[in-house]
Amino acid sequence: MFSRYQLQLLDSVARLGSFSAAAQQLHKVPSAISYSVRQIEAELGVVLFTRLTRRVELTEAGQHFLKECRLMLRQMDEVREQTQRVANGWSDKLRVVVDNVVQPSALVSLLEDFYAEFDDAELETQMEVYNGVWDAIADDRADLAIGATSVIPIGGDFDFRSMGALKWSFVVAPEHPCAQFDELTLEQIQPYPYVCLRDSARVLPKYNTWVQDSQRRMMVPDWNRALACLERGVAVGMAPEHMIKDRVAAGRLVERVLHPRRPDSECCLAWRKNAMSPQLEWLLQRLGDSEHLHREWLA
Repeated sequence: MFSRYQLQLLDSVARLGSFSAAAQQLHKVPSAISYSVRQIEAELGVVLFTRLTRRVELTEAGQHFLKECRLMLRQMDEVREQTQRVANGWSDKLRVVVDNVVQPSALVSLLEDFYAEFDDAELETQMEVYNGVWDAIADDRADLAIGATSVIPIGGDFDFRSMGALKWSFVVAPEHPCAQFDELTLEQIQPYPYVCLRDSARVLPKYNTWVQDSQRRMMVPDWNRALACLERGVAVGMAPEHMIKDRVAAGRLVERVLHPRRPDSECCLAWRKNAMSPQLEWLLQRLGDSEHLHREWLA
């Protein structure tokens, strides 16, 4: 009924809020964008956008239609990808989501072993943060999750394997004012920005990262940036113990005791039972038992 270009055009107008901005992004003139939108509205028999002085807004009908448009675009991409895979003889794809907290080298090793084992399959990996891991597997965007840390009850036919406990350390730069104390309270760290990772969950509730209500946050996308901010002394915060060992040994960070102490986080491996395949069975065997998982991904 509608072309891919028309759906992308509507998405651009809705995201950018104006015909001129969408025209610039799509390398068209604004009149061409406006005309295309009117054509779609005429074919649907509804008004999708309310025209204001300098911007446009989706009507209620427009919001519904755009939601369906984005679903159709996603399905188009999936069909195209699946067709290309068939044409190239890639019979299977395994989707793995990994929490940002795990050891990066373990993922590289896993990819290397998978491609050495299978010449007709792909391993698609993506990084998420906190409940974003559960979100991906619950929303069927992943078949297997590695390093899920926050326990969120989700419906679905899943199986689990413990990865052991993830230990946290409170760290600051050696020159930071908090470094002069061996033990600290929440009140003592309250004046300083607290570095936090933004939970990447789209549907599930986002995880609250320990900061006090009255404390200013410094939101960063991943642990590499978080640790860099801590080393520069521009913030304080908790970090995974396995990520700060080398930095502490090199004197770039110092550990301090924060009261109340942060409890360990239980990590797990989770997978969709309805996604079982020879590739997933091999992967589960390759990942090993709980002890091996902890040693390779969290130690």
